[in-house]
Amino acid sequence: MRGLGDLESAIMDRMWSYHRPASVRDVLEDLRRGREIAYTTVMTVMDKLHTKGLLRRRPVGRAYIYEAVASREAHTAQLMRDALASGGNQAATLVHFLERLTPEESAALEAALRVYPPGGRP
Repeated sequence: MRGLGDLESAIMDRMWSYHRPASVRDVLEDLRRGREIAYTTVMTVMDKLHTKGLLRRRPVGRAYIYEAVASREAHTAQLMRDALASGGNQAATLVHFLERLTPEESAALEAALRVYPPGGRP
């Protein structure tokens, strides 16, 4: 799974923040608060996000209503898994990752391991 382009990221940020299905028009109006952008541009990018499997859609009248397939956190976790899988030596990659954790990130990792212990399901 590749990272997202700037407009893809802006659209997904909005879709994740809504916590509900949204139309192209909803996203367009939100995006227009910060930039000038065409309806067709937003529609095309949302269609591409659907093709990539990040958005699901259902027809409503002559348009579609879209919603995120997974949460922002689940998407980020998949990106992390993909990066780990492509890094060659997974153990070395993890060691380098752990060496660079901030104290806050270390605390978050410790909290996550208490919820989901290594080697098994809670």
